[in-house]
Amino acid sequence: MSNTYQIYLISDSTGETLDRIFLALKAQFKNIEYKVHSYSFTRTENQILKILEDAKKNENSVILYTIVDNNLAKYLANVSGEKKIPCFGVLGNLILNFSKILNQKASHEPSGQHALNDEYYERIEAIQFTMNHDDGNLVNDIEKSDIILVGVSRTSKTPTSIYLANKGFKTSNIPLVNENSLPKILRENPQLVCVVGLNTEPERLVDLRKNRMNSLKETENIKYTNIENIKKEIEDAKKTFRKYRWPSIDVTRKSVEETAASIIKIHEIYLNNVK
Repeated sequence: MSNTYQIYLISDSTGETLDRIFLALKAQFKNIEYKVHSYSFTRTENQILKILEDAKKNENSVILYTIVDNNLAKYLANVSGEKKIPCFGVLGNLILNFSKILNQKASHEPSGQHALNDEYYERIEAIQFTMNHDDGNLVNDIEKSDIILVGVSRTSKTPTSIYLANKGFKTSNIPLVNENSLPKILRENPQLVCVVGLNTEPERLVDLRKNRMNSLKETENIKYTNIENIKKEIEDAKKTFRKYRWPSIDVTRKSVEETAASIIKIHEIYLNNVK
């Protein structure tokens, strides 16, 4: 018998929700081998039947699904049961329980979270704003930002900004070379918007910068990767954060998602303080 589990992710929409749920799920189980089979926009019994026929051929098949159409979800569960394939609905019970609590019927419309509503367009606007304000660009209208990230080179400012933009936050990021590299408007009014400093351990930064230099085939800028220079950069950055009373986050052992979650919490606190 194979030790590899065949995971079938079946969604009636893009599958993004299911992918994230499975990512969180598999992180709880170590040393297990998976092979993932993803099926998006699955909206007919015929599509489901073909998937289950394939799953039946493999050992250790497990099905996870997000299907909001009750009849189609029941069909998937019933046929999976007949074929003796473990099958789990991720959203079914949750939608049912919320329906009872809210005393309102669910719409059961696939891709409901991708509706082209005001929230969607605000998120797209945030992404456009963030891309335009990457790496210190367009600082003349920086006060329109929801969040400003400040940090020395290679402290994950850009990926964190993009992640926040996808959450709907207009995010600018500014490379911190020295205090004078900050926009004048921020130095004069440091609490203008929510500013968060990013820093990391010097040894980690050395590795990141060396990898960056290697990818660019750059060998001349030795100062950029010198450990003593980096230590000074980081210490100076911390002094700047303290001077302007900006909260800071050490990103050394944090994923972009974890860093962003901390920043969103800081933003909430900032908004409460300025009310």
